[in-house]
Amino acid sequence: MKKLLILSGKGGTGKTTIAGAFVHLSGAPAVADCDVDAPNLHLILHDEVEPIREEFCGMNKFVIEDSLCIRCGACLEACRFDAIQRNTKGIYAIQVDACEGCAVCAYVCPVQAIREKEHIAGDLLLSISDRRVFSTAELRRGGGTSGRLVTEVKNRLFARTSEDSPIAIIDGSPGIGCPVIASISGVDMVLIVAEPSVTGISDLTRIVKTARGLGTRIAICVNRFDSNLNKTSEIESYCREENLSFVGRIPYDPEVVGAVNRGLTIVEADCEAAVAVRKVYEETMQCLGLKEI
Repeated sequence: MKKLLILSGKGGTGKTTIAGAFVHLSGAPAVADCDVDAPNLHLILHDEVEPIREEFCGMNKFVIEDSLCIRCGACLEACRFDAIQRNTKGIYAIQVDACEGCAVCAYVCPVQAIREKEHIAGDLLLSISDRRVFSTAELRRGGGTSGRLVTEVKNRLFARTSEDSPIAIIDGSPGIGCPVIASISGVDMVLIVAEPSVTGISDLTRIVKTARGLGTRIAICVNRFDSNLNKTSEIESYCREENLSFVGRIPYDPEVVGAVNRGLTIVEADCEAAVAVRKVYEETMQCLGLKEI
């Protein structure tokens, strides 16, 4: 099974829209949305199977046992994250969203009034239908360990997908943080959706460096290429200089917005962008060695 991850250096490049189109074109039996901060690939997949929801416990956090607390204030002074507060009655409490689980408060407490407590960082969701296995997660507000959550999303997907399946398509998150690194781990290739702008090129080079550092093959396409032809040419030159596979240009097309708002993928619309995305898809599959899909 070939594992294709679709990424972008910044948000708003059209990464998820293209990922949805690839799922539709390939009929991929294994799909994951690893953008756990804001997962929305499911909105255009048309899966009607109710997902199995399971709580995900990340790093433990801490609570103060008020019955044991002697109000000395040592924990308040030691907490570098300002997670500990004292109310008007002099009662100390740890704010869960601010706690980083470093355990310094428990270490300095003279009466062992502070203990670890299991913290639910997010919710794992798994849908299994006749067409596909779809795995994703929702990070809860202030939840940390997003990289571990992404890893579990992938583990659950591959545990329920046959290795004989031709392809798994994974929609990653923008940027180069922990969830992106966790998404890249173990995939066969990364398709980076670039934006032809100054910030788009800057972010593109950062995500390329990240993927290369993890030894992953890279392909690049440019979305809305005609919004800045000079910057698009810069990206193509960059790909040639860096020996990166350039798999195509996708034009700006107002029909795409209408299709997405109707819950459709690009390739289900009759428009110029749909034709371009199909070509990008074909080039990407050739890079993966999957010409028959």
